[in-house]
Amino acid sequence: MYAVVGCTDCGNVWLLRDRRANETARCPRCGRTHQTAKLNAFYTSEDREEAREARAALLARKRGESETFAEVAHVADLEVAIEDSGVDDREYLEASGLDADAVFEAGAAATEGGSTSRSRDEIVRDAVREAEEPTEAGIVGYATDHGVPEEAARDLLAKLTRRGDLSESGGRYRVL
Repeated sequence: MYAVVGCTDCGNVWLLRDRRANETARCPRCGRTHQTAKLNAFYTSEDREEAREARAALLARKRGESETFAEVAHVADLEVAIEDSGVDDREYLEASGLDADAVFEAGAAATEGGSTSRSRDEIVRDAVREAEEPTEAGIVGYATDHGVPEEAARDLLAKLTRRGDLSESGGRYRVL
């Protein structure tokens, strides 16, 4: 069962799968945790595509675009139109003066493990695991030593904690 639900804080509307299976749900935009039993379901359906269509209609109405939305047969038609519009990657790269083949080769090497660089998220997670003291100062120190700007490290630490990837208790962090 899919339900179209909304956040009471930020107004975001999203799909929630099987409201009865989980006691809480987190808003994907602002991160607020809601009790699923108290969330207002604007629409429910067994079919995910049907629920997506209802969410799209609700968002269109919310933005005053109901007439425009009515002209589109289905949300999936919009996805196809997006795929068919614009320029493809090769055209864009070549128009920008880049060698498209070299860019594609570099991308392939990176996805095949040819690259040893880590994302900022990975560095902050590793900092929590490897820091002598998994406090904010210790984690930020480790992250800055590994190329993450101090403010970005603090922001990522807060974001990962809010998202539930890390926990903080008594000023000490751990990876969940």
